[in-house]
Amino acid sequence: MSSRLMNVSGIETINFVSSFILMGFPSSPEMQLLYFSLFSVAYTLTLMGNAAIVCAVWWDRHLHTPMYILLGNFSLLEICYVTTTVPKMLANFLSTSKSISFMSCFAQFYFFFSFGCDEGFFLCIMAFDRYLAICRPLHYPRIMTKQVCTGLIIFAWSCGFVIFLTPVILISQLSYCGPNIINHFVCDPVPLMMLSCSEDIITQLIYSTFNSVFMIGTFLFILCSYVLVILAVIRMSSEAGKQKAFSTCASHLAVVTLFYGSIVVMYVSPGSGHTVKMQKIITLFYSVITPLCNPLIYSLRNKEMKDSLRKIFRTGKVLIKYKKEIISIYQMELN
Repeated sequence: MSSRLMNVSGIETINFVSSFILMGFPSSPEMQLLYFSLFSVAYTLTLMGNAAIVCAVWWDRHLHTPMYILLGNFSLLEICYVTTTVPKMLANFLSTSKSISFMSCFAQFYFFFSFGCDEGFFLCIMAFDRYLAICRPLHYPRIMTKQVCTGLIIFAWSCGFVIFLTPVILISQLSYCGPNIINHFVCDPVPLMMLSCSEDIITQLIYSTFNSVFMIGTFLFILCSYVLVILAVIRMSSEAGKQKAFSTCASHLAVVTLFYGSIVVMYVSPGSGHTVKMQKIITLFYSVITPLCNPLIYSLRNKEMKDSLRKIFRTGKVLIKYKKEIISIYQMELN
């Protein structure tokens, strides 16, 4: 749906699209139901896995250390990140119109990429935390204080929302005169810019610069941190110390690889000529698969986290059992 405005001279035409159509994954109704079922399960597992880590960090005092507090915030961020796109995608699987309003589309674009940017900053801070713990263990308690940790968390949460304001505003100000069909399951900036009537090279350049600076900057920071960590671990004389250091870093490196591997391919060069199908697969990987895998990666390779999760599940089972007993006693009294 679009409306057209024309200036007095009639030379310049400004077009405004009031809604977009998210094509998603075009297929038969049966396949749409299958997709809905698969992604519903993936979304539920993602919420449960990341929520379990958040609860473990919140309730277990043994995990009230900077490393686990950062991990808890990262898991909460994953919940926010996946929730910006998956519910709308699930609704579209059951919808025939698959429409999204102009404002909702750009709101999704803003929050999706802001949370994604926040993830990059959290990964940087987590790498810095591991660097301090392994390379500067004696100075670690003095440097990574509660105040510093809190400040870094606030910085990581807020940076993405500040940084992505400019690209979102610029892309939203482009002229959209129809067609309004986005061959994607999310309001991605690349197809949005392709739909624009006016090819604004400056906007494309600013968007590419933002992505390149963010991706390369944060990736190099993480890379340098782990080069120093690996050099410090190699110099350790204790084999047990080496194994413990590598164990604590392995899960984080796996998440970094998943996150940056797909996003660098997709967004550093938006005009690189990826096929539409490949764009969807890459976006699906970092927006759905990665948040689903992260709880497994962090919990399976971390003894403290596994022990804490076991305690939570045991407590949950005891509470459920106690609740059932109370209900049965109450029912017996009524009878």
